[in-house]
Amino acid sequence: MSTAPPTETPFERDVLPHLDLMYRVALRLTGDPANAEDLVQDTVLKAYRAWDTFRQGTNARGWLLTILRNTFINDYRRRRRAPVTVDIDVAEQYARVHQEAGRDPEGEFFHELVDDRILSAIDALPEEFREVVVLSDVEGLGYAQIAETVGVPVGTVKSRLFRARKHLQGTLLEYAIEAGIVRPGKES
Repeated sequence: MSTAPPTETPFERDVLPHLDLMYRVALRLTGDPANAEDLVQDTVLKAYRAWDTFRQGTNARGWLLTILRNTFINDYRRRRRAPVTVDIDVAEQYARVHQEAGRDPEGEFFHELVDDRILSAIDALPEEFREVVVLSDVEGLGYAQIAETVGVPVGTVKSRLFRARKHLQGTLLEYAIEAGIVRPGKES
């Protein structure tokens, strides 16, 4: 007896293709893989619960990123009000194990030289700048999609991107010279 494969639901068809995008954005917002996974999971759950409000044929990616962003902001506000407790003995023990396990000095060197400086510069941006840079330059969304996701006018998106990129340009100039991307005295 053969059984036909289960058919894909509209929710699966419209949401599942955007999981990687949501994770990348969540990772840039949270800075932690575990928190990013939790944020994506919360986003998908909220999207599933609100699926009846989604208009088929509209921008699912923008809808999902809006939910993700709002979930992140609400969680951030809630955490700011809650006290943080840490067991020092547990934290110290974990730090030693994490520090010594599986070191790859050469890989760490190249990873830090190429990726971490740029990502750290992005992460250091104020939240409203970081979010538009991630959505535009990392994820490739257009101005209108970013405006819809963030909930601001297109002109504000353009202004924030301009200011963020100028800041990154100044922050990363020395790195660009060291990497041979820009020659000294040729900065624009």
